[in-house]
Amino acid sequence: MKAVVYDDYGRLPYLADVPSPECPSDGVVVAVKATGVCRSDWHAWKGHDPVSLPHTPGHELAGVVDSVGAGVHDWVVGDRVTVPFVCGCGRCSWCLAGEAQVCPDQTQPGFTGPGSFAELVAIHGADTNLVRLPDSVDFVTAASLGCRFATAFRALTTHGRLGPGEWLAVHGCGGVGLSAVMIAVALGARVVAIDVNPAALERASSLGAAVVVDAGSVADAAAAIREVTGGGAHVSLDAFGSPELAVASVRSLRRRGRHVQAGLLLGASSTPALPMDLVISQELEIYGLHGMPARDYPAMLSLIEDGTLRPADLVGQVIGLDEGAAALAAMDTSGTTGMTVISL
Repeated sequence: MKAVVYDDYGRLPYLADVPSPECPSDGVVVAVKATGVCRSDWHAWKGHDPVSLPHTPGHELAGVVDSVGAGVHDWVVGDRVTVPFVCGCGRCSWCLAGEAQVCPDQTQPGFTGPGSFAELVAIHGADTNLVRLPDSVDFVTAASLGCRFATAFRALTTHGRLGPGEWLAVHGCGGVGLSAVMIAVALGARVVAIDVNPAALERASSLGAAVVVDAGSVADAAAAIREVTGGGAHVSLDAFGSPELAVASVRSLRRRGRHVQAGLLLGASSTPALPMDLVISQELEIYGLHGMPARDYPAMLSLIEDGTLRPADLVGQVIGLDEGAAALAAMDTSGTTGMTVISL
């Protein structure tokens, strides 16, 4: 099959002929129809999140079941599916409780094994991890849910518990951040969007953000947020992943507010100096976020089916598999405000 491959960290990926994956006994092989190009893939390619080399990236995928393992009960060849980027084992207590996103024996296409920048990809634990796609949701839209839109949805609905009229601060208006803006507006919340990129702020405004803050033009973004929200955000999200934004997000909160860390903090950035004095004195809540399990997808998909959420609006460009290598490398410098999706 055809797949995008890189042999070393930071070395330009290329399109290659590689062996097709074997079907796991508890899993399936999916014929990939679309896959997102995500900053998490870029982190792995740069060596921030080490993977086995040579490696095929890609974890935001949608497609059709191509083959089924002997131990699979719920899926047949031809089913239209997507999958969370974290796949649980399906056997441990966390998976049995529906919390596959924290499974200690998890697999992740594009990280623990070859990913979806390919014509075929193997998915383990199919009965736990696959999500059935409604006929009205096309493959490009489904791939755009990937880790960005689904992560933002769970950040706001499960951890943030964001309600109508509440303020959400979104730090970083990339894929996760813009998804959060769209979802928050649909939930009836008010949004402050923070970024240094004017185009990203303009996009956030077009999606319904009530206030945009150019972080490069203010001395203290957290103070600016507290001022415009009348005391601080009820929920604040670091959607990019940096120590500075994580700290600013916590400082943006009102008393008893909720901070959700969606952006990756890796390597030297993994231990930011959070203001725990405020966490204690103001009874703030801090949540980590590791995607969304398959069991939670139906609620999100129903809002997409009825038009309440429009993730397709966040897709910036659709490219071919032969352009995937260049798209990944372009994330070194790209300032695009829309998701890039590879269509096969």
